[in-house]
Amino acid sequence: MKNLSRRDFAKSAAIAPIGLATASSFFAQTAAAPKTPPPPESAADRVFTLPESEPFASPLEFVRNEFSPKLQVFPLADVTLDSGPLKLAREWNRGYLMRLPNDRLLHNFRVNAGLPSSATPLGGWEAPTCELRGHFVGHYLSASALLTAATNDDAVKAKADELVRGLAACQSALNQNGYLSAFPQEFFDRLDRRQNVWAPFYTMHKIMAGLLDMKMQTANEQALDVVVKMAGWVDAWTAAKTESHMQDILNTEYGGMNEVLYNLAAVTGDDRWARAGDRFTKKVFFTPLALRRDALKGQHMNTHVPQVIGAARRYELSSDFRFADVSRFFFETVSESRTYATGGSSNNEHWLTDPNHLAAEMKISSHHQECCCSYNMMKLARHLYRWSADPRFIDYYERNLLNHRLGAIEPVTGHTTYFLSLAPGAWKTTSTEDDSFWCCTGTGLEEFTRLNDTIYFHDDDSLFVNLYAASTVSWKDRGVRLKQNTSFPEGDITEFTIEKTQDNPWSLQLRIPIWTTAANSIVLNGRRLEVSGTPGSYLTITRAWKAGDHIQLTLPMRLTAEPLADDRSQQALLYGPLVLAGQFQKSGLEDDLEHRQGPEVDDAPPLEIPYLVAGGADPSAWVRPVEGHALTFRAIAQDRQVDLKPLNQSWQRFAVYWTVT
Repeated sequence: MKNLSRRDFAKSAAIAPIGLATASSFFAQTAAAPKTPPPPESAADRVFTLPESEPFASPLEFVRNEFSPKLQVFPLADVTLDSGPLKLAREWNRGYLMRLPNDRLLHNFRVNAGLPSSATPLGGWEAPTCELRGHFVGHYLSASALLTAATNDDAVKAKADELVRGLAACQSALNQNGYLSAFPQEFFDRLDRRQNVWAPFYTMHKIMAGLLDMKMQTANEQALDVVVKMAGWVDAWTAAKTESHMQDILNTEYGGMNEVLYNLAAVTGDDRWARAGDRFTKKVFFTPLALRRDALKGQHMNTHVPQVIGAARRYELSSDFRFADVSRFFFETVSESRTYATGGSSNNEHWLTDPNHLAAEMKISSHHQECCCSYNMMKLARHLYRWSADPRFIDYYERNLLNHRLGAIEPVTGHTTYFLSLAPGAWKTTSTEDDSFWCCTGTGLEEFTRLNDTIYFHDDDSLFVNLYAASTVSWKDRGVRLKQNTSFPEGDITEFTIEKTQDNPWSLQLRIPIWTTAANSIVLNGRRLEVSGTPGSYLTITRAWKAGDHIQLTLPMRLTAEPLADDRSQQALLYGPLVLAGQFQKSGLEDDLEHRQGPEVDDAPPLEIPYLVAGGADPSAWVRPVEGHALTFRAIAQDRQVDLKPLNQSWQRFAVYWTVT
């Protein structure tokens, strides 16, 4: 039996999302924060010329014509999480959120506004010398707003309201036509001159989105007042630019400025903000997507996913098909040809190759799957799902949630990861308490407050159950309350109880995931129904429900192997939707290797990863469950014992992709 070192792996491994693409076949830096901001793209990259026949050649004109999606979301307050992994992650996250003092969060804003502050500055990307300072405060407001809406937590709301008051005071003291930031307007002067500056609109987007979330989720009117004034400053600044110059400016990362301005237009009913949002349409990026052409090679992933979320929001407000085309094809090409088995994408924050060439991309570094990117791709999938009600978007969402996202939060501390590496012998590196504040620290804080937002959806007549998590949903328009009890993914049985309902018939739509088998079954009030669901679809039960009705759904999980497109000897092993990781001791690592943005595998003690010998095409012939240990498996008939458990539970060194002979 040969052993595979990570250097051998670099020569042979080829990662492409063949398994995930099959499940969704319908879609036909360095370790420390940069000390200086990245330079603007070269002049050759910034040329703005589009043939008149191309979809975005003409100046945009916003006309409100709202699109009606097939499905509606439930307010966060109407879905309660019960005991289980989602609720536990949210509690860890809340603990971290509440440990961060407001005076430290406000320090840079107060200094910039000329207000006194004796607080100890935060470190990392919130340090007084970091050009991205202030971005985390926006995420913090979003997280606080979402958590308040989901749990009615008075302590969280009071702390966030105080933070909004502090920001309002800074905006008033600045007295600069609504400008608010933790850095001076001079950063935008440099952006205008196309000089070196680190993404000032990116940071402004986070702050505006956080304030708008405070209005939308907690009815904080002061937050709306502050964000409207900020939007007025943005409108005036961007309106003064020619389109060509503005398109040049858009080559510097600007987050989701288009999305937040469209959302503000939706909340206020004022199309002025949507017209301002249109100025953040990066046409040189959107055009090939609208023409169904993947031109993503070399692009920074976290720069561009938020722009596409903005395109999706533009479509929802205007019904302009061009923006729907951009959103759909972007999701299709990323999910099918640039996505790992876990659902994540990118290496070193970028797409580094042409589609379906992840073998070469995998070799470049061990910094795979930036967490911001997965979070934003899940947000995009949620938009697209509402348009179509196609459950395969949820198959994608679930794969990310269970493997990448639940695997990115450190138990108890609530600290989160930046990259989730798939290099053999990798480990999870986490943020620190007050000296990191990476972009992924912010999105993590935001994400783990809203884990109840995709479990259920509805239309006029149906309640859609998408995710299997212990929870209760109140469908107030129909007078329905449904309780879900499950130990999934440790068990394959989920039970539902109708706790409240009206007499009129309605439909329960149970998602039958792509990963289950035809042996799935359903029992209604103790009687097994003579029907099973088709994997990758919904099983529909329509009846005049009664309080006390009980449904038991069994979704068998099985072992599968997902080979990679470029090299089918490279395989990931899954149990149901769970990616399994081989377990290796994390010993001999120096402490500083634990808190970098990603695992520096070359700086760690060498670790030999064995090849696996397949005992047949079905991996259940050579991978067996370990008795008495839930979700633990062992590869048998190998030269060396290999134990596996879900990646989301792996906090030692691990391996996900194996050379299988």
